[in-house]
Amino acid sequence: MRCPICRKEVPSDGEFIPFCSDRCRIIDLGNWASEKYTISTPVDPQTLEEIPLEEDDSE
Repeated sequence: MRCPICRKEVPSDGEFIPFCSDRCRIIDLGNWASEKYTISTPVDPQTLEEIPLEEDDSE
């Protein structure tokens, strides 16, 4: 597996999977926070199925 930020090889038992280091993990978090990543297609609410709420069985 390769780190999505720097493309270095990441060991399968690495501490920061899928990143190679804490530095790359923080860079990725910063990309999300600064809105560099976007979702290409907006979600259409009419196509989503309504998820039923779980009922409380504690009676």
